[in-house]
Amino acid sequence: MSKPKPLNNQVSSQKVAIVHDWLVGGGAERVVQALHQLYPDAPIYTSYCTKEWRNKLDNKVVTGYLQHLGKFRKYLPLLQYWWFRSLRLKKYDVIIASAGNGQAKAVKKGNATLICYCHTPVHFLWRHYKKYMKRPGFGIFNPIARLGLLIFAGPLRRLDYKAAQKVDIFIANSTHIQADIKQYYNKDAQVIFPPVNTTLFTQKNTANKNRKGVITVGRLVPMKHVDSIVEVCNNNHYPLTIIGKGPELAKLQIKAGLTVQFITNASDEEVAKRVSGAKAFVFASFEDFGVAPVEALAAGTPVVALQKGGAKDYITNRNGVFYQNQSTLELEQAIQKCLAKKWDHTAISKSSQKFAVKEFKTKIKKTVKNSKKLKPNE
Repeated sequence: MSKPKPLNNQVSSQKVAIVHDWLVGGGAERVVQALHQLYPDAPIYTSYCTKEWRNKLDNKVVTGYLQHLGKFRKYLPLLQYWWFRSLRLKKYDVIIASAGNGQAKAVKKGNATLICYCHTPVHFLWRHYKKYMKRPGFGIFNPIARLGLLIFAGPLRRLDYKAAQKVDIFIANSTHIQADIKQYYNKDAQVIFPPVNTTLFTQKNTANKNRKGVITVGRLVPMKHVDSIVEVCNNNHYPLTIIGKGPELAKLQIKAGLTVQFITNASDEEVAKRVSGAKAFVFASFEDFGVAPVEALAAGTPVVALQKGGAKDYITNRNGVFYQNQSTLELEQAIQKCLAKKWDHTAISKSSQKFAVKEFKTKIKKTVKNSKKLKPNE
């Protein structure tokens, strides 16, 4: 099998390469986009990339044989590991691996400094292993998925841990992930929050007095617990807008009452408009960070969130309402409290500004520059 060839790039006195798990859409891809804007000549190595993201990244994307496997590459972590290990990156001074549930940080770095922007230690191997065993998300193939995970989880954990030990600088996307990196990889990490396009959302009317209903935005998968949001809004006849699509869409549409509407192909501008017109944004999942609720804050919309994970870095009693456990009753009480409270929408919007794209770029640039002084781990 042919190996992808590196592209030439020069960033100041350091040659930089960017490596990412896969490019299909989401918060992690926005990190890569911001890195590309910082280092426009750097090649971006990834296991799979959509045509849309190739265009967004100015055709700097390098893929290999995993590109031809489509979505199935996600279910073949050993192949991912071997592919990333096959990359020839010896010519670079700095490698920035944007890594989460894939194997991007497994690259051979040579004499380069390896910086890992960690979205999460691999979910199905570490923190959420039991959840994946219970709900693998493969439909009728769940029994096969459970068996595969049972057999390969141990070896994959060892490979993932070994790859983490080669990282010279770990950057966590939240204090929650900072703690997970320490727990699962025994490595220290600094925190740099991911880039959020707060400008798009603050451009909308954050002081909108005609706000109506409840909204949630995101991929419709079991771990998002959108079914609980639907249940609460059904029971209370709250207008609910769900923006997103995914494998849970059909089930949610069946469960939804008359006050629930679905939007599956909204533009960024429409999302911003809808979020800024809602009384509350509901965030019912345990997330490593969570870009969508920060966008809601930028639009001046208060957020109802589970008090776990990344949400603890940006939700306070001045911009949202926490609930403690994944129960429909607690979620219902939190939504009721949020809808009943009088909010300062302008103040809510201001609370989002430390997550702006420019803040991310400034801190990343400083970290990369300072990496010159670091002797890479062997």
